[in-house]
Amino acid sequence: MKKHIPNFITLLNLFSGCIAVIFALQNNFVLASFFVFAGIFLDFFDGLVARKLGVQSDMGIQLDSLADLVTSGVVPGLIMFKLISMTVDNSSFVSVSDSWDSLIHFRGMKMNVLPLIGLFVPLASAYRLARFNLDEDQQTYFKGLPTPANTLLIVSLPLILEYQNNDLMNSIILSKAFLISLTLVCCYLLNSNIKLFALKFKNWSFKNNAVRYIFLVLSFITLVIFQFAAIPLIILYYLVLSLLDKQNIK
Repeated sequence: MKKHIPNFITLLNLFSGCIAVIFALQNNFVLASFFVFAGIFLDFFDGLVARKLGVQSDMGIQLDSLADLVTSGVVPGLIMFKLISMTVDNSSFVSVSDSWDSLIHFRGMKMNVLPLIGLFVPLASAYRLARFNLDEDQQTYFKGLPTPANTLLIVSLPLILEYQNNDLMNSIILSKAFLISLTLVCCYLLNSNIKLFALKFKNWSFKNNAVRYIFLVLSFITLVIFQFAAIPLIILYYLVLSLLDKQNIK
């Protein structure tokens, strides 16, 4: 019976991701983000439970990736699609009678293709997850940005718009060039060969885990000061500290 417990938790991750998809499609980014956060927590928790119970399996690995593809692939892709849609003159799907400036027309509807760039995120996420499953080296470090980290970065954008109420940040986030550039950078980072440290402590020694402790302290301080706007900075810390500590990532 205990061997099914981690898989049940993984399925809860998938369930959370499915609910997040529904809210994202309804432009309710706050509730979508809540279920994404819940899914990411469950994604961390299922692996922890599997290790503690000694019931790690190939089935669990594959199921975990399938759940992650929804929670940390499809959902951030939809959110990026919606955000880019907000930056174009017309909505992504409007009546064909309104104007004739889109590239795709179908049965009385037209579609602005630019927001579809946001859907590169689930494509890159799927490729990254498949690579991860086949790479036996990524036990103590990650090769490329993990999908949950990329998801937190993208999900933070509508939360900053909703809660930070800062004109400068709003103008940056609602910039077409910024969103498209960020999408392409995220897709690259997901599948890059950059080695990034994992938050796995073999022991509590500061000497052996200095970069992890520094990262956690900086992240906590930044969250207190900048709230949701801290998340992009935390991802930046993660990348920079990993590059600085590259010789210790094995």
